[in-house]
Amino acid sequence: MAQIKITQTRSIIDCPEKQKRTIEALGLGRPHYSRIHNDTPELQGMLRVVRHLIKTEPVQQG
Repeated sequence: MAQIKITQTRSIIDCPEKQKRTIEALGLGRPHYSRIHNDTPELQGMLRVVRHLIKTEPVQQG
C-alpha cells in the first residue's frame, strides 16, 4: 500500500476546533512535525480538512 509523509507547516493557533482535532488525530501537533501514514480514502478526507496547514509527499518504497 502506498504511504504518504505528512509534515505540519503552520501552527493551529486560531484554527477551528475541528481542524485542531484533525491535526491531533494525524499524530501532529507542532510545526515541522512529520508522520508517515498509509494512503487511504479516510486519510485523504482528513488531509483535505487541513490542507492549508500541512505539506504532503509520497514515500518511496524500497
